[in-house]
Amino acid sequence: MNYYVIAGEASGDLHASNLVKEISKLDSDSDFRGWGGDMMQAQGVSIVKHYRELAFMGFTEVLMNISTILNNIKLCKEDILNCKPDVVIMIDYPGFNLRIAPFLKQNGIKVFYYISPQVWAWKQSRVKKIKEFVDKMFVILPFEKDFYSKFNYNVDFVGHPLLDAVSTIKKEEDFVQKFDLDAKPLVAILPGSRKQEIEQMLPVMINVSKRFNDFQFVIAGAPSIEEVFYKNIIKDSPIKLISGKTYQILLHAKAAMVTSGTATLETALFGVPEVVCYKGGKISYMIAKQLVKVSYISLVNLILDKETVKELIQNNFNEETLYKEMNELLYNKEYISKVEANYKGLREKLGGSGASQKTAQLMVSYLKNDK
Repeated sequence: MNYYVIAGEASGDLHASNLVKEISKLDSDSDFRGWGGDMMQAQGVSIVKHYRELAFMGFTEVLMNISTILNNIKLCKEDILNCKPDVVIMIDYPGFNLRIAPFLKQNGIKVFYYISPQVWAWKQSRVKKIKEFVDKMFVILPFEKDFYSKFNYNVDFVGHPLLDAVSTIKKEEDFVQKFDLDAKPLVAILPGSRKQEIEQMLPVMINVSKRFNDFQFVIAGAPSIEEVFYKNIIKDSPIKLISGKTYQILLHAKAAMVTSGTATLETALFGVPEVVCYKGGKISYMIAKQLVKVSYISLVNLILDKETVKELIQNNFNEETLYKEMNELLYNKEYISKVEANYKGLREKLGGSGASQKTAQLMVSYLKNDK
């Protein structure tokens, strides 16, 4: 069968690549084309456009790039019609994917959605569009199935694919020597994967790192961002930058500063105590504050339904508040133990391992039954 996959971010590229790998095992005649990144390409997906060309963050940023976004949507629609896939598999990325879905339905093309948009957090009106235009939804968070059931929409809960991704990672014994790290305990800095958020978050994180001489701080660079971009922010700071090695950095880390997003959950699954940070543009933040309907911004707190990790948001994200929280994470043993103890319930709540395999089995089964 012919599969068309749309992923617009680094995390989507990761999860799509693992899904493609599992589908390929079940469907020997599978052929893949889509929008994504290097990891999808490594699994045999013919990439139409790389996700690094698609990442726009916040309301104002989207408006400033609206012509590019609309051209990309047009290109995607035309490409799908030309290749005539049996199914289009959408991976999160709702701002783009939910504009493509109605077009696919109109043209009789089946739509599977893997990793639901966060409709439970804001813009619940999107559920109506999902019910109308998405044939099958595969959710990865335990509370999402109950959420959708309130709207009489049956979805498949498959577990979180990060459990599989994290479980396969082993510590590289030569990591410290390879990147010329010293004997001091390592603290990870995960400033995000988009340039706009890195510019907002990283300078504050770097300044705070200078106040902890007993530790070495390492920036986990996103593979889609060129190193010179980071170095223009780092300037003369001795802080290390290592790109494309986020999981290895977390395996060696004692604590972490993390920009809100999937990385907050990744950090917790590696058992690393963290502080979650977020600061957006003033207009974007004011709009989001009116629309968002959840108590927390980090996936860790949302899943456990309590403040397991500290969240520093907007004006509360500054050098003094970040310094105070990092001081707790690095020196307060009782505080550290409490965070680590709360992490233990995450895996169980996330549904165990095998999400990619389970999703692939369901997708192939649904497609075969419809033949």
